[in-house]
Amino acid sequence: MFPHKYLLWQFIKRDIDNRYRGSMLGIGWALLSPLLMLGVFTLVFHGMFELRWPVSASGVAQVDFALQVFVGLLLFSFFAEVSSRSPLLVVGQPNLVTKVVFPLPVLSVAAVCSAGFQMLVGAFLLMLFSAVLVAPQASWMALPAILLPLSLFLLAFSWFLAALGVYIRDVSQMMAMFTTLMMFMSPVFYPLSNVPERWQPLYLLNPLTRALTDTRAALFEGRWPAWDIWALSMLAALVCCALAWAWFARLRKGFADVL
Repeated sequence: MFPHKYLLWQFIKRDIDNRYRGSMLGIGWALLSPLLMLGVFTLVFHGMFELRWPVSASGVAQVDFALQVFVGLLLFSFFAEVSSRSPLLVVGQPNLVTKVVFPLPVLSVAAVCSAGFQMLVGAFLLMLFSAVLVAPQASWMALPAILLPLSLFLLAFSWFLAALGVYIRDVSQMMAMFTTLMMFMSPVFYPLSNVPERWQPLYLLNPLTRALTDTRAALFEGRWPAWDIWALSMLAALVCCALAWAWFARLRKGFADVL
C-alpha cells in the first residue's frame, strides 16, 4: 500500500470528515462520545450497581468494573465498525470498479484506519483515567504491539467481506447478526477466566479475545504479553492477510460484470 499512501490518506481523511460533517462540534465528537460513554459506565456500574471485576490470579487488585468494560467495548466497536462497513465498500463505489488503475484494496485499509482513529481517541481517554486510578506502567508501551495483530486480522476480514459482498448482497445483513453474536462470544463484559476451561482454547481462536485479555493485563496489571504467543498471532494475521488479498484479487475480475 506504500505506493498509494497519498490516496490512502485522502480516503481516511474523507471517512473521518464524513462521520462528523454538519455537526456543531465536528471532530470534537470523537473526544466527547467516548468520554460520555465512560462517564455512563462509571455511573451505572460503579455508582449504582457497585460491580467489581474479579481479582486476578496474581492477586493484583483490579480497577473499576467500568474501565474494564470500556476496554471491551472500545475494541469491540473497532471490530464492529469494520465488519459492518466492509460488505458495502466496493458495492458503494461502483464508479471506481471500472477504473482499472484504481487500487480497490485501499478501501479496506482506509476503513480499518478510520475505525482505528475513533478507537485511539477512546484509548487516549482510557489511559488518562487509568493513570489517575493506577500508576502508569511500563507495560503500556506494549499496547501498539498488542493491537497490531487484531488490526491485521480485521484488514484481512475486510478484504474478504468486501469481495464477497459484491456477489452476495445478504452479507451485510448477515454481519449485523454476526457482530451481535461476537459481542457475547468475546470477553467484552466479562474476563476470560469466567469462561469454563474446556471452552477457553476455542475462545482464544477469536482475535478479539487475545487483544482484550492482553490489553487489560497491560493496562491494569502491568503484565506484558507473552511474546511467543504474540508472534504466532502476528504470523497467523499475516497469513490471513495474504489469503484475503489473493481472494480479493481473484474475485475482483468479475466485479465490473456484477455491478
